[in-house]
Amino acid sequence: MKLNIISTIKSISPKSVLSLIKYRVSIAVSFTAVTGYIVYTGHVDWKVLLVALGVFFFASGASGLNEVQEHKYDALMNRTKNRPIPSGQLTPHLAFIISFGFIKLGFSVLFLSFGIIPALLGLLNIFWYNGVYTYLKRVSSFAVVPGSLVGAIPAFIGWTAAGGRIFDPTIVSIAFFLFIWQIPHFWLLMLKYGEEYELAGFRTINQAIQTANLKRIIFTWVVATSVISIAIPLYLTQLSWTFFALVFILNILFIGLFSVLAFGKQTEMNLKKSFIGINIYMMVFMLLLIIFHVYIA
Repeated sequence: MKLNIISTIKSISPKSVLSLIKYRVSIAVSFTAVTGYIVYTGHVDWKVLLVALGVFFFASGASGLNEVQEHKYDALMNRTKNRPIPSGQLTPHLAFIISFGFIKLGFSVLFLSFGIIPALLGLLNIFWYNGVYTYLKRVSSFAVVPGSLVGAIPAFIGWTAAGGRIFDPTIVSIAFFLFIWQIPHFWLLMLKYGEEYELAGFRTINQAIQTANLKRIIFTWVVATSVISIAIPLYLTQLSWTFFALVFILNILFIGLFSVLAFGKQTEMNLKKSFIGINIYMMVFMLLLIIFHVYIA
């Protein structure tokens, strides 16, 4: 029995595990939690590494568990058919064990380092992502709206780990920005891969709204995201006009990029650049928040 376990462990490719946990996405999720931590503390200390590690483990476990839940659907789409489970690199059972291990590590790190509230928020995210959103994707074209709560919770984890109150207006405004940002982020994927998702049995917004109208709706959500980010400086403990000006300039560039998507000619290259652009925009805005609270506020 012991030899079988050792043999199984040795057969696991690190590359397949990294693919299973979607490590790039998990790192990005950790970054939003780190932002919440630093915005509250106003400095960077060694504990921020524990926040990043705990949230990374949680996000990795959630991603892996999602791939276990959807591996039959993944096998039907060109975009996902080479993931570890549908490609045969990992069995569903082994992938579940790995995913559960990451979730357990995430809970342990956050609970032992920061107490019960950040750890419970991590479990809430697992429940909402794997228990609610993953189910809704197969029954509703608008599942991303409630599902976007998943992207907002990590900011609360970082904030509460630092000692902040969970309903403080500052972190609520930042989390609300992340919530709204995710909706156009996901619908851009639907513009490019909607047909694949539909063939695999998912409900997509493309089925409910024509492409031309969907582009306009996405642009509307982009504008809403921009407005919220511009308003966030008003909820910070110290208002800096320099910071406000930087955020305003960032959003002018952001809106300009998506004007091309919403009103220009739709091409695959435009969709790719827009998807990358919306991710860069979020990361730059989070970085501006960090820099402001460490060096200016």
